[in-house]
Amino acid sequence: MYARPHAEQKPDHPAIVMSSGEIVTFGKYEAAANRYAHLFRRLGLRRGDHVAVCMENSPRLLEFSAGAERTGLYYTCVNSHLTATEIAYIVDDCDAQVLLASPSTLEACASAVGSMQEVKLFLTSGPTEPPFVSIAEALADFPSDYVEDEQLGAAMLYSSGTTGRPKGIQRPLPDNHPGEPLPLLQFASRLFGFRDDMTTLSPAPMYHSGPQAALSAALRIGATTVVMERFDAAEFLELVARHRVTHTQLVPTMFIRLLKLDDEVRQRADVSSLEFVVHAAAPCPEETKRAMIDWWGPIINEYYGATEANGFTFCTTEEWLAHPGTVGRAILGDVVITDDQGQPVPRGEAGTVWFVGATNFEYYGDREKTEGATGTGPVSGGSTVGDVGYLDADGFLHLTDRKSHMIISGGVNIYPQEAENVLASHPIVADVAVIGVPNHEWGEEVKAVVQLEPGSVAGPELEHELLAFCRERLAAYKCPKSVDFVDKLPRLPTGKLLKRLLRDQYQAAAQPARQS
Repeated sequence: MYARPHAEQKPDHPAIVMSSGEIVTFGKYEAAANRYAHLFRRLGLRRGDHVAVCMENSPRLLEFSAGAERTGLYYTCVNSHLTATEIAYIVDDCDAQVLLASPSTLEACASAVGSMQEVKLFLTSGPTEPPFVSIAEALADFPSDYVEDEQLGAAMLYSSGTTGRPKGIQRPLPDNHPGEPLPLLQFASRLFGFRDDMTTLSPAPMYHSGPQAALSAALRIGATTVVMERFDAAEFLELVARHRVTHTQLVPTMFIRLLKLDDEVRQRADVSSLEFVVHAAAPCPEETKRAMIDWWGPIINEYYGATEANGFTFCTTEEWLAHPGTVGRAILGDVVITDDQGQPVPRGEAGTVWFVGATNFEYYGDREKTEGATGTGPVSGGSTVGDVGYLDADGFLHLTDRKSHMIISGGVNIYPQEAENVLASHPIVADVAVIGVPNHEWGEEVKAVVQLEPGSVAGPELEHELLAFCRERLAAYKCPKSVDFVDKLPRLPTGKLLKRLLRDQYQAAAQPARQS
């Protein structure tokens, strides 16, 4: 996110163009980032300290993050859809000393102030309420030139674990000038063919690792990035044509919505400027990807990786057509597939996916979880996030399952334990399982399967009550969209829930509909 050379050489060139119309030039972007840098130093923040921002897509999020990245700080971008309790946990867990909220997240952030033990300064980009101070007031007395002791900082984003508890993914900070980005960012920039005269379009939330990294790389090389406040398929096509967009990153749900547009809208759309399209974050149905290739041509690429950046696979259109369903071949780290005993399996046989020799990371403040994912595994020097897949004869990775119980809906990872914990606290719920069930548009949707206490009566009213109960306590996207009632959930004598049996039942029930 460091763009000092471009601010000096082309200060009036657009750096960020919001779909709503706001334009931030490289000169203005760098000036705002430098004011934040002076503010952080005045507060006593030093290399390795932490700040956080909870905001929807906005230039203010990028300016704040850029100020942290040039002062040696870790910055955490918090999902703007979280509840007050969820926001408080992340901000407190990452030891943030500054929090920036937007008008839309201010109420939730303000409700959580008492639980944020380390925060010295609460900022907001809109109307204020104590203890929040406006950005304009906080930055007013600081200059727009560079702090003398510039140091490289980095994002520390959160990814939920298999228990649903968010984990901060921290990488070591090299003692570099901020003009020298982390090697991982340079790697991605080269892979995606980034250049200073390109125009990128970012339609996804900036608090996710993929969009955040792409935006950072584009700003660093001096390219213009068009940012959507929220994704709309028709608007996406209009922005591509208007700004002659060359590069973009999407998720399969966006592909599906684009393909659902009226034929007339699709036929008149000008996508001739597009050179490189990449997708990730969720499995893409083969028929959807083939339809997009037929429409946009052989410019659609795919990668597989996690926020942990413990490894990376990649495939071009041509490679995918030769290996349908693959997520690519390893280009960062080596892939090793093991059985349940940790022994390597032959090509074509499914097992746990491990990466070896990729980037180092740790789960912030949680040595046990770090060792569970890296240091104590059966693969020496390897790490895994628990995905299951196999390597074909040519070494291309195919995923056959996901982290044990994770749901991926519209490219967003949802861990059902959080919703299960909430619903289990309802007085008439005896047992509950939350699973992902097939959904053509979203890939999966969240469903709760509930066993009631004796004497309780199932029905639409109770379903509505349980859904509302969950939404009062969790972000809406984590909550079930529907509830099914059963007499008894399948559990072993040991008490282990056989969640796979439930998922298989719903997969089988959906199969005829898919084939019709």
